[in-house]
Amino acid sequence: MSNQFWQNKTLAEMSQDEWESLCDRCGRCCLHKLEDEDTGEVFYTNVACKLLDIDKCRCTDYRRRQALVNDCMVLSASDINTFHWLPSTCAYRLIHESKPLFTWHPLISGESNSVHSANISVKGRSLPESAVATNKLQEHIIHWIK
Repeated sequence: MSNQFWQNKTLAEMSQDEWESLCDRCGRCCLHKLEDEDTGEVFYTNVACKLLDIDKCRCTDYRRRQALVNDCMVLSASDINTFHWLPSTCAYRLIHESKPLFTWHPLISGESNSVHSANISVKGRSLPESAVATNKLQEHIIHWIK
């Protein structure tokens, strides 16, 4: 990968390896979200998808995730106009909005754990899906993700 490719390419121009490297492994996109039907506002909960390893902030079956979780959103450049639901710190959203990556992003810091050190990830702050009833998700809305 070229150095700082994300500054010179659009999301649609990126190779699969470049695309995948944009993910900082924060796990925020793997949290259950609720959307206000009237306003379209998205609210994050602290409840993680059943496939998220909440200690490592990684999907336990990344290749088959969409087959195993019917509402799993697989990001692609063709969907960039729907990225509003991603957290404001997400590299995919930042690049789409022509904003720089944060200094804690692994592509900038050179450290894979910098997202955890910066307290951006869900590590230590989320619950497994099995611990919360679906009808109780509203009680788990969090405000530390924007």
